[in-house]
Parts: sequence; C-alpha cells; structure tokens
Amino acid sequence: MRILHVSDCYLPRLGGIEVQVADLVRAQREAGHEVRVATATAGPPIDGVVRVVAALPYDLPVHPRGTSRLLRVMTAYRPQVVHVHTGAVSPFAWMGVRAAARAGLPVVVTVHSMWDPVTRGVYRALNAMFHWNRWGLVGTAVSEAAARPIRRVAGPRVPVRVVSNGLDLSAWRPTGPVRRPDRDGAVHVVAVGRLAPRKQPLRLLKLFEEARRRVSPGVEMRATVVGDGPARASMERYLRSRGMRWVSMPGRYTREQIRELLDSADVFVAPAPRESFGLAALEARAAGVPVVARAQSGVADFVRPGKEGLLGRSFQELAVSVARLAGDAGLRRAIAEHNRATEPVRCSWPAVLAGFDRCYELAVERGGGASGRAAR
Repeated sequence: MRILHVSDCYLPRLGGIEVQVADLVRAQREAGHEVRVATATAGPPIDGVVRVVAALPYDLPVHPRGTSRLLRVMTAYRPQVVHVHTGAVSPFAWMGVRAAARAGLPVVVTVHSMWDPVTRGVYRALNAMFHWNRWGLVGTAVSEAAARPIRRVAGPRVPVRVVSNGLDLSAWRPTGPVRRPDRDGAVHVVAVGRLAPRKQPLRLLKLFEEARRRVSPGVEMRATVVGDGPARASMERYLRSRGMRWVSMPGRYTREQIRELLDSADVFVAPAPRESFGLAALEARAAGVPVVARAQSGVADFVRPGKEGLLGRSFQELAVSVARLAGDAGLRRAIAEHNRATEPVRCSWPAVLAGFDRCYELAVERGGGASGRAAR
C-alpha cells in the first residue's frame, strides 16, 4: 500500500511523536508498504521525506500555505491512504487532513495526546465552523483514556479506534536475573520523561518525598529522574532546598542508556495524570520493572493493579503505591517476574501494524470522494 504520513514534527527532532512516527514508517517499510512522510520540520534530506518548510520564527513547524502545498504533494505521490499525526494542537497536520479530504483521499488521523477541556472546546468550535467530522475521517488514539474525549467531541460520524504505540519488545526484554533488593542497599525508583510543566515534574519530586516518608522503617530509597526540559532548573532548586541528595538528575539519556538504567530499577513511576500513552512506562514494563502510574492515564491500558504494577487516582494513592512496592520485596519480585514472563503483545509492532491496516481498510471503505466538497 502507498501511505503518506503527515506530521508537524519529524526527525531530526526527537520528541515522542517524532520518534514514534519514524519507527512506524520503518516498520511499515519492512512489512512491504511504500511509505513517504510530509512534515513542516526543517532538517537534512532524508529519503522519502518531503519538508514543507517556511521561514518562521523559532522554526515553528507550520506553513502558511500548507494545505495547497500538501495537496500538490498528494497529487504527485497519489497515496492510497493519508495518515495524519496530531498532538493537542497541530495546525500543519490538520492542513494535511483538509488537503486529503479535498483530494478525495482516505484519511486516518492519529491523536497522540490527551484532549483536555480547553482542547475539546477548541475542536468543538472548529467543527462548528468547518464540520470536520463530516470529512469521512477514521480516527485513532493511542489509548482508551485518550480515545474517550475524542469520541465525545467527534460524535458517531467519526469512528475512533485504539491503536497502541509500538515498541520493539525484544530490544527491552531483560536478560539477567530479577534484581534483588539488597544489591546496593537501597530500593531504586526511576522516572523518565521530558521535564515540562505540563508533566508536573515538581509534583514528581514531592511524590518521592512523600513515598520515602511512608516507606517501611529500615528500607532505604533512592531515585533517578532522567530527562531534560524547561522545568529542570526549578526541579534542581527544589532538590537543593529540601536536601534531597538521594535523588539524581543525570539529564537526557539515549535508549541504550535507559535500558541500562532499567536493569538497576526496582520501581518505575509515571505520575502524569494526562498521559495519553506513556511510552517510557511501556519500556519499563517490557524490561520487567513494576510500574506505578495514574489510573486515569493511558498507562492503564498495559498496567493492571497487582499484575504489571500499581495504579492510583490521586497523589496520595501514588505515594502509597510507591511506598508499598519499596517496602514489599515479595510483591515487587512477583510483579517483576510476571512482567518478564508476559509481554504486552498489543504494543508489539506486528499488532500495531495490523491495527493500522484495519483502520486503512475502513478509511478506504468509507471513501474520500464525498468528503472532498465539505472540506473546501
């Protein structure tokens, strides 16, 4: 199948969407599809990537004439389906949706983020103006938690399927024995992610404090926070002010470094309440590490309480869960052994590719021609 992916951001940027789309492109090509990418991200030439770039401040990934430019790309390439990737607000990606609808092409739209109340209000307003839910789209979300608000806004006209983010499970599968709690005398708690205000990174540090206060007497706990971002300086100030020398912040790690870190981890924490999926948490779960996360987040799709980790609906419940795992070596070991023995198959690339193939077939069945007039 000839597939055109449209994404505001793409390589050489290395955010979550960029890396996931690049991995999907690679997996689809390996499966025999003919795949190209259209993006508004500037960068060096890459085979099969069309860069629709404008000279804008801060290298913003958008183009003022993106719809017409993308329409020309689609006319030249003649894809059988257009697969658009959006975050909360992705102007260039939605120009791709409109261009595909005008061209009468089947369109699949993957939403990689969680729509909060403000975002839902924006999309309701856009629908009132442009009636995008009549363009014949097929929607996908990366988790049930992310799909629910999209369905409420789009209504019954737009089918919204859940297709997980993909992961090469074999690359994260642990090879050594389950880590024993007395290897270095302390339970090692790990968190990985971009240090952005929306992820509530200061709340993460407060969560570590509260969990350490609640942990069983005689149990030592240390923590590592991997990542970088605009909140890093405020986090470092907080650690200094609280004397939290038992928390380290080594900065951004490569995937190989993260795999090595997870070999020494006893607990992985993903506390963000509006996490649409949680790829770092999936990597930890695939590596055999017990995961603590919000029950309201996308992590709940692959972490069940008492099976792959523990879930909490509030700050206090998360703190209790971390403290419980830190203080209960038997529970920690049982979850780690379960995670090692069972794989999150629905997140494997074969399952993800099959899920998108079904969405492509549905988009083709729904047809793009009737939607073209509505998008003009």
